[in-house]
Amino acid sequence: MTSTSSTSAHSALTSYGWDDDWADTFAPYAAEGLLPGRVVRVDRGQCDVVTADGLVRADTAFVTPNDPLRVVCTGDWVAVDPEGGTPRYARTCLPRRTAFVRSTSSKRSEGQILAANVDHAIVAVSLAAELDLARIERFLALAWESGAQPLVVLTKADLVPDPVTLAYLVQDVETAAPGVPVLSVSAEQGEGLDVLAAVVSGGTAVLLGQSGAGKSTLANALLGEDVMGVQAIRDVDGKGRHTTTTRNLLALPGGGVLIDTPGLRGVGLWDAGTGVDQVFAEIAKLAEECRFHDCAHESEPGCAVLAAIDSGALPERRLESYRKLMRENQRIVAKTDARMRAEIRKEWKRRDALGKAAMEAKRGGLR
Repeated sequence: MTSTSSTSAHSALTSYGWDDDWADTFAPYAAEGLLPGRVVRVDRGQCDVVTADGLVRADTAFVTPNDPLRVVCTGDWVAVDPEGGTPRYARTCLPRRTAFVRSTSSKRSEGQILAANVDHAIVAVSLAAELDLARIERFLALAWESGAQPLVVLTKADLVPDPVTLAYLVQDVETAAPGVPVLSVSAEQGEGLDVLAAVVSGGTAVLLGQSGAGKSTLANALLGEDVMGVQAIRDVDGKGRHTTTTRNLLALPGGGVLIDTPGLRGVGLWDAGTGVDQVFAEIAKLAEECRFHDCAHESEPGCAVLAAIDSGALPERRLESYRKLMRENQRIVAKTDARMRAEIRKEWKRRDALGKAAMEAKRGGLR
């Protein structure tokens, strides 16, 4: 690629997130005559790639390795064959800056990548149903682990007309999401959309949430047109059917790009220990004051976390949610990491020995 065509590609792709660092990374492929492009959709062995020459349909045979975490996905930057090849191939993926990964619902314990090179992870939560704080914490753990900045958007705020009630709901979510902005919006009435648009205009955002959370309605509002189909929500449980069936990357009129995703029924953790610690930052901070550095916060003496529970400073629900996510994450990691399995077995034996020692001491005291 000549310097003129390289400059042209840079300007044409800037709105999709292309920058000087991507250009430097792509330089070796440009020398081979390949074109840079961003994947906007993947479907059945093919992907749609936006390039300086427009939208290209490319075969994914070269970017579908056996490792499911390296399979091409929406948001990836790829090197594509120049015009003339039949079929045209996406030859390679550029190294990802961030990646949103969950564990699959299958028994194979594999990770599934949902979106790549994301700057903002928007967790959409409908106010048409009762808040599930534990599910929000689960989404946020994956979001933090991805490397993106999470944002919780409470949709359908028009269904909560009382401002005091709405303020309490926002406060509940803020308690479950330390360090994460929480924004209430109404796509129907346009409330909060200007703030959200300003946030996502600076990069790539991915929309996450359950089916019926209002993601497609929110995407349409940000896009300024009805691009994504919208279906009615059941009155019985406030849930909807999957409107979006593939992950699509869309350029926003105010700048930035948006990746809309299908509603996620299962949100399994995938090696998200750092993300869990980030979600429960107050527990991690309290743990620094525990008497034992490996305190499990269960019954150990001098546990600062349990002391905070007793004093009411830490809600017990938060600790239970933290324990559940940490146990789940350990199980997932242990299935793929022999060293982790050995450490977990060692910890079980240590706790078993402590339990037996405590029982022996108790018996001795009764004699």
